[in-house]
Amino acid sequence: MKLVIGLGNPGRKYAFTRHNVGFDVIERLASRHGAEPWRRKFDAEIAEALIGGERALLMRPQTLMNRSGQAVQAAVAFYKLPLEDLLVVCDDFNLPLGRLRIRTEGSSGGQKGLQNITQLLGTQEIARLRIGIGPVPTEWDAADFVLGKLTRAEQSAIAPLIDRSADAVRCCVERGVAAAMNEYNALPAEAPSGDNE
Repeated sequence: MKLVIGLGNPGRKYAFTRHNVGFDVIERLASRHGAEPWRRKFDAEIAEALIGGERALLMRPQTLMNRSGQAVQAAVAFYKLPLEDLLVVCDDFNLPLGRLRIRTEGSSGGQKGLQNITQLLGTQEIARLRIGIGPVPTEWDAADFVLGKLTRAEQSAIAPLIDRSADAVRCCVERGVAAAMNEYNALPAEAPSGDNE
């Protein structure tokens, strides 16, 4: 079974913020793939779905972002999942809006939820799909920016990006992370640049 974790902050206060695009992708996947009803377990909302014939557990941790690793660690232990079957979906203010970046390992890049997951699991070798929401305007603090509501222009840009991110997750599940990196790390309609950073 694959475990696909979308990162965000729970509650109405954080809805439609830049930091919650991971939640949005998980919602899209649940809708597309006929997931079972959401249930609470591991301090998270979880739902099973079949993605391309593969069983996947979709997860939205319900701790605050900075403690996302608690839910992930509990699910990994309960299901005895190998870490190569995990995929974390999260925002990244270091990437420009509209850019996706899939990697099999690496630092958190300042994403506190991803950082907490790698710390609690004891490895940076966790596949992740990072969704560009940047850049942070020079007059903004990064924390205020990610917790800010999407502007109308950003909402228009984010909608197709959520769809493309859901496509990328499906590719990871069906064909593997390497195939997804080759297909989705380039901008849409852009020849791959070889930049897999």
